Amino acid sequence: MTEQRMGEAAGEGTPALTPRAQAKVRRRGEILVAAARLMARRGFHAVRLDDIGAEVGISGPGMYRYFSAKEDVLAAMLLDISRRLCEGGRAAVERGGGPADVLDALLAVHIDFVATEPDLISVQFRDLGALPAGPRHEVRRLQREYAEIWVETLMLLRPDLRTVDARAHVHAVFGLLNSSPRLPAMPEPELRRMLAAMAGAALRA
Repeated sequence: MTEQRMGEAAGEGTPALTPRAQAKVRRRGEILVAAARLMARRGFHAVRLDDIGAEVGISGPGMYRYFSAKEDVLAAMLLDISRRLCEGGRAAVERGGGPADVLDALLAVHIDFVATEPDLISVQFRDLGALPAGPRHEVRRLQREYAEIWVETLMLLRPDLRTVDARAHVHAVFGLLNSSPRLPAMPEPELRRMLAAMAGAALRA
């Protein structure tokens, strides 16, 4: 997760922020980036709120100006990426084009996520269950909505597929794409090309 992306997400819908408010949004983004990095390495349960603060130069008490508990940090991270993926999926559909074009646009949205924010993928895969019930249910709801955008597009492209088969294709492709943090290190352009080719072939198989 980049600080710029998190800062933009945190400030979305709040026009004309004061300089002080803008600084707080940026700082909050830095905290979320550091938290994703630490939790990806150690796991949610091994990371304390103080550890996250130390990573960005904030003393323990200072962290409470931004988050009251590390569960709140985790919820902010996972809700943000779930919302961004949903918004990206909706935008891909709204831009129009044939089903193949929309499917390629959806692939681009997801590949951009996995290529640039591997820490978030690792945290979401391992630590989603650590979320409190309310945020966890909302993340799951957003994930289902996002997946159904893919399913509907794939069924337009391949009307021969039953809904259950289309869902299986989509979730298999999500598994393929989301495995990228565990792949051998490679240049980002090469990773993007490989994932697009493999996922595109799987969806059309």
